[in-house]
Amino acid sequence: MQLLVPGRSGLPPLTDLDTDALVTAYAAPAEDWVRCNMVTSLDGAATGADGRSGSINNEADHVVFDLLRALSHVVVVGAGTIRTEGYPPLSVDDSLIGIRGGLGLPDALPLVAVSSRGDVPPTLSGCRDGRAVLAVPASAPGLEGARRDLGGDNVIVCGDDELDVAALVTALRERGWRHVLTEGGPSLLGSFLAADQLDELCFTITPQLVGGEHPRPVGSDGTPAELDLGLLVEQDGTLMGRWFVRRDES
Repeated sequence: MQLLVPGRSGLPPLTDLDTDALVTAYAAPAEDWVRCNMVTSLDGAATGADGRSGSINNEADHVVFDLLRALSHVVVVGAGTIRTEGYPPLSVDDSLIGIRGGLGLPDALPLVAVSSRGDVPPTLSGCRDGRAVLAVPASAPGLEGARRDLGGDNVIVCGDDELDVAALVTALRERGWRHVLTEGGPSLLGSFLAADQLDELCFTITPQLVGGEHPRPVGSDGTPAELDLGLLVEQDGTLMGRWFVRRDES
């Protein structure tokens, strides 16, 4: 994996990135940081022919995918994406446990499922040890059932009639989860952008064409945003970058 655009990393251009260099390249620049990691085909599809983003992932993308998880306190994913992709409760890759510990991050990596209805995805049902958390609005019809399934401490109520993304981020920080990673899907990413709660977009472009009708990486709820390129790396034709959301400093 080679560094094409060093951006703010402090590494020289064309560095061959081993794991330690990748940790430096992808370090969060602030104590409180929210980033999203998404993948797209060359023709802009967020999913492959089977409707899953996993089918357009490749080996290079998985390296960064695993690293971003290891650098995060918590992963936030839409409940629909969890069902489609078959997310189980998460764990950090064994090869990255030492790095995670060296950064002062706990071994556990909680997964927060975001659901407007309060339905617990089947792959997370019955997980009551804190690795699976559900975020819902107060009006969610499945709220009480979710509390019975996951345990009351593992259900976060954010907003009344619809989920309040800003309140969710605040609730995560109150639990000590300050480095937040969301893996979408597109609808959830759009909600983070609309709520002005995203600091960074990690975006992978894989060298394949999907064709047909597929969702774009950002859902219809997303608002226009200007971003600055902070990093660009390449491996076997796959481009992986960091883009920082530009905000008016005034």
